[in-house]
Amino acid sequence: MKTNTDKYLVGANKKIKIKDFDTDYNGHLDKETGKQELAAVKEELIKYQEVLYASNSHAVLVLFQAMDAAGKDGTIAHVMSGLNPQGCQVYSFKAPNAEEYDHDFLWRHYKALPEKGRIGIHNRSHYENVLVCKVHPAYIMNENLPKYPSVDQIDGDFWKLRYESIRNFEKHLTDNGVTILKFFLNVSKEEQKQRFLERIADPAKNWKFSSGDIKERALWDKYMEAYEDALNETSTDYAPWYVIPADKKWYTRLAVSQIIAETLKGLKLEYPVLAQEEVDKLAEYKEQLLSEE
Repeated sequence: MKTNTDKYLVGANKKIKIKDFDTDYNGHLDKETGKQELAAVKEELIKYQEVLYASNSHAVLVLFQAMDAAGKDGTIAHVMSGLNPQGCQVYSFKAPNAEEYDHDFLWRHYKALPEKGRIGIHNRSHYENVLVCKVHPAYIMNENLPKYPSVDQIDGDFWKLRYESIRNFEKHLTDNGVTILKFFLNVSKEEQKQRFLERIADPAKNWKFSSGDIKERALWDKYMEAYEDALNETSTDYAPWYVIPADKKWYTRLAVSQIIAETLKGLKLEYPVLAQEEVDKLAEYKEQLLSEE
């Protein structure tokens, strides 16, 4: 089944409203069919990843952003299962440490970029700097920026500069062979509530829950505004955002997998071709091997 990527795509220079995206969409599939589709797409991903690794000319950076309990970890685990670990790099970003605060906000993310031939997955990303930091602007004070000595000076112009820095960063990466895919897993507030309750009820999932989750949930509307601004300001032709329905985990995993597979296919990569001189030597090597006693 081919994904209608336009359904999830945030078009460049177009303003979207997150509320217009259906969190419960399932592609008119049932769960069992969705799982079968996912298994088939995984087989495609394995083939495309092998060619990506062999060609060693491109890198793919996949970013996941979402509210708590939207399913980032599970999506990453299911989408990337079966791929060659040598060709994948997964980073989960937490709050910056002292060393990271001593550099610009993109520094630690640049360090985590995938090498050529590899797929890099960032669980949370440089977008935290215009999401959680926009909801909690006091966090910016940890950066000790000379032009912004107080929270009162963190204004609209500051965020415009942040978005511009991100767009320039991503343009630089794409100009140098990095294909960027950005996924916002769009879970509803009601579904988040149910997942929190499940974590509280199941001792095996208690570790996934923290009091901070409830505090951040109380700021839901502010987060939706921050996400909407970030998507509208930074979805470009070279680094697009996709708003993925996240109320049904099985469909989230399928949609993400299909978009990644279609993107890899679109790169039209090929296995390296040996020089004729090397091809000519293969027959010689074959004879040597066959003649071994």
